[in-house]
Amino acid sequence: MLILQRKPGESLLIGDEIEVTVVSVEPGGRVRLAIRAPRSMTILRNELRKAMDANQDAAKEEMSPLALLDLLPKQKSDGENFK
Repeated sequence: MLILQRKPGESLLIGDEIEVTVVSVEPGGRVRLAIRAPRSMTILRNELRKAMDANQDAAKEEMSPLALLDLLPKQKSDGENFK
């Protein structure tokens, strides 16, 4: 992993087509970045990508419809949910 220090307004280049610019550093350490890249390139936050991968893995699991019904909360006769 490459670790760089950049000040607001400074940039770094990734290859010939991607430029990342530090827009601001806010109190508490939050950093705002501007990314210039070809529209054909997908740019995702890492936590979103991990959630997508987990969702795709879950979708691949095979489960019978009756087993899925068992995952739903049970209903009492008066309409209240219970587990």
